[in-house]
Parts: sequence; C-alpha cells; structure tokens
Amino acid sequence: MAEVSRRDFLNALGVTVGAAAGASAGILPGPSKAEAAEPPKGKIPDTPYKIGHMTFFTGPAAVLGEPSYKGHILAAEEINAQGGLLGKRKIETLKADEAAGTDANVKELRRMKLSEKIDLFTGVISSGNTPALGPVGEELKLLTIFVDGCTDFLWDKAVPNPHYIFRITNMQSADGVTCAVATAMTWPQVRKIAHIHPDYSYGRNARDHFTVAIEKLIPGTKIVYEGWPKLGTTDFTSHITAVLAAKPDLLVSSVWGGDYIAMYKQALRYDLFKKMKFSSTIAFGVAPHAIGKDHPEGVIAGVHSNYYFNYPPQGRWPANDTFVKKYYDRWKEYPNFQSEGSYVTLQLLKQVIERANRLVGGWPDDEAIIALLEGALTVGPAGYLQMRADNHQGYKDAVTGFSMNSPDYPFQILDPKKIITIPIRNITAPPGWGDAHGKEPTATYTWIEKTWPKVA
Repeated sequence: MAEVSRRDFLNALGVTVGAAAGASAGILPGPSKAEAAEPPKGKIPDTPYKIGHMTFFTGPAAVLGEPSYKGHILAAEEINAQGGLLGKRKIETLKADEAAGTDANVKELRRMKLSEKIDLFTGVISSGNTPALGPVGEELKLLTIFVDGCTDFLWDKAVPNPHYIFRITNMQSADGVTCAVATAMTWPQVRKIAHIHPDYSYGRNARDHFTVAIEKLIPGTKIVYEGWPKLGTTDFTSHITAVLAAKPDLLVSSVWGGDYIAMYKQALRYDLFKKMKFSSTIAFGVAPHAIGKDHPEGVIAGVHSNYYFNYPPQGRWPANDTFVKKYYDRWKEYPNFQSEGSYVTLQLLKQVIERANRLVGGWPDDEAIIALLEGALTVGPAGYLQMRADNHQGYKDAVTGFSMNSPDYPFQILDPKKIITIPIRNITAPPGWGDAHGKEPTATYTWIEKTWPKVA
C-alpha cells in the first residue's frame, strides 16, 4: 500500500481542532425550536413507566459513574414535570449499584425485570458488564439502552444480532484510535512508548487500538513498558517507577475514575509529567470537579471520545448551553459524558414514544419503539446522535482535548480552543466489515490493520 503524508491522512479522517472547526463552519447549526406538542392519540395508561438504572454509586468508579444517575434524574424530572411520557406516564426510577460485581448485576437485572416489572433498563459503566448483561436483556425481551459499557465485544461477539438492546456511547475502539490520532497530530516525534492500563477488557482494548493506529500514524514506535494494574488499584508506585526507568518519550494510559485521580497525584511526586509526554483515553471522563488544579497542563486528557461540558462552546450549540445550565442548577456541579449520555437516553426515548404514538395511536408496544429507535437521529448536548439500525450502536463525533487551568473554574478543564473532533464513521469499522474480514480482537482493529496506510 502506497504511503501518504500524515497531514493528508489526518485531513482525510476529517480531524478538526477547536477554533479551526468553528472558523470553517461558522456558527454551528442549532436544533430547531420545538413545535407545540400534539395531544397524544388513543388511550394512554397512567401507570408509572419503570426504569432500572445501574451505575457505580460506591467505590473509586463512582466519581465517573454517579453523574450517569444525575443525568438520568434530570431528564426524568423534566419529563415528569410535563405530566410524564405522553403526558400521563410518570417515570419511576429503580437504581442499582454496579459495584456489586458482574454476577450480582446479572441477578439484579433479572430481579428488576421479573419482580419489579421494569419497562426499560439503562445505565452501566464498565465494559466488563455489558457483555454479560446484554444477552440477558435479549433473553428477557427487555428494552435496554446502555449508556456506556462501551466494549466492541458486546456487538462483535456477545450480541451480534441485537433486537432489544441499544447503546448510546461510542464504541470502545474509538478511545484508543482517537488517542492515537491526537498523539500523532501533537507529538509526531515520539518513538519510545510506555503503557499503563487497567487489567480487564477496557484497558486491553485501549492498548490494542492505540497501538494498531499509532503504528500506522507514526511508523517505527517501540513499546518499552506495559503495566496492568487491577481495577480499583490505589497504589501505582511500582508502575510509575518502572515507567521512569524505561525512559519513554510518551506514556499512554486508560486508567479511569478514582483510579486515575490516585495515579496522576502519585505521578506528580516523581515529576513524571516533566519527563515525558502523556496521552490518556479517559482521564477527564470523571465528574469535572474531581480533577484538581494540580493536574499537569497540556496533556491529552481523553473523555472516552464522547463529550466534555465546554464543547461545543457557549453560543455555538444551544442544546449544550441549556443542558449545562440545567445540570449545574440542579446538582451544583458540571456534567461529564455519562451525564450527557443518560440525559440523551431518556430524551431520545421520549421522542421515539411520541413519534410512535402519532403513527399507531395509544401507548406503543416495545416493537414499535424498537422500530423507531433503529436509525433514529436526535440532537443532544454533544451534537447529533444517530442510532445505527444494523447493530444498535449510537454514533456521534469522537472528542478529545488538552488539559489546562482556567480562572473561570476551580478545577482543570479541556482547552476549548484545542478540542479535537473526528467523525466516528472514519475511525471505526464500517457495517459488515467484521463478518467479511474477521473480528479478532475487534472488527475495527482488523479494519485499521488492513486498510489504513502507513504515513510517510
């Protein structure tokens, strides 16, 4: 395959950076004003619409996961203030703590459906949980919209032909690829790379997809260290000292939540960030206020390729302006990508139910809701979201950025002038690729390996 220049290839991927994107596009098109709500057709029951929402409420993962519940409650309260779904069915939320572990989470999902008679299951943070919960949702014929649990494995292997389950967040492979693209744009001179990732599916996936992409974007790189701390690790000293001994140009990490907070604060004691570049897939995925002013500036601080509260910037996307204000007014903090995903989940559900009612009258059954969720396009704080009809995966632009201190916030933020965005379709495998070319370790991995050129 002929080599191409790095700049030409990144342009072909549709990569844009902060102000450059705004300058070329002008003011981003905002959502149109909502039309006056039509009265629902037919008979609508007034029984509660019961939703089970699972996320991390305890442990180090709660700093990333609990905002999922807050986004969900914000949307539920808005809908209930209007009388409920179709003006009559108030949303009732049953919550579950994902920290209980995969086996307990599966049992809780069954209990919610069989005993509590929930109508919808949402939430879930860990990519170790959705491959176990997805097949159970299908078995129970339970309408499910995962907010996260982003592993490609869910669609590639666990539920290759989904009917009842959907997912809002970008697929996990996008994290590693987005991180690699941002690294190649910013520090194309790096050659020696160290890795620290959590020792489970998310960390393995992040390492694999960063590596396959970086080998195309910066040929000649070499891995000089790999560390695999267990999820929930609080002491990263051994990994930090091993990285320093390896003397890399770059450290890449997908450590997340409270684990990441512990890791970066310990790394500061060793001046690690002064001795190498740093790229993360999900450092700023936590609740924004969890990141201290002491965090290193100018590093690639990923947000799970999904959303950060200051982008699109104020005045360019009314949906984000409104959401951030409402969320802050309700919770006295700023939202993360989990908050946005949960909020959009219920707003999308509301839109689909209203559309189904206009088409068929009365309360739509799950089959009508599913038919309209497939291929649905909606506007959210992060921009446009499309639900792919083939694999029930939500598609929106991938996002990452650079850490900075701002006088406007008591915590560190992403630099709004340097946000990197990439059309998600350009960094994930196209429909059907895995079936034709293999899915090991993922369809996106084989697609990049076989189709991306090595840049000159």
